[in-house]
Amino acid sequence: MIENKVTGNIGGGDAIYFLQNLLPKVVTIMLIVGAIFFFFNLLMGAIQWISSGGDKEAVSKARGRITSALVGLVILFAVFAIIELVENFFDIHILTLDIGSLLIR
Repeated sequence: MIENKVTGNIGGGDAIYFLQNLLPKVVTIMLIVGAIFFFFNLLMGAIQWISSGGDKEAVSKARGRITSALVGLVILFAVFAIIELVENFFDIHILTLDIGSLLIR
């Protein structure tokens, strides 16, 4: 059996099993993509700033890009913290989608 190293064996079972295993992996991948996007924007803002040559408008654009990257990173981690807080405070598991009791049979 060939197994995907990123998603693991999420295909075995019914649709509920698939969703229960897919959602946490999608959230993890989105957090990683967001962190890579942050790093890329921060790096590009730094390069813009260095290559601005003292031009006030170019420095302002670079500063705005760096600020936007940092705000995006804060939002990314805030979303993760809110998910964890809701899961711990209400004792529900958002990322595992435990909806087995809601099935109509």
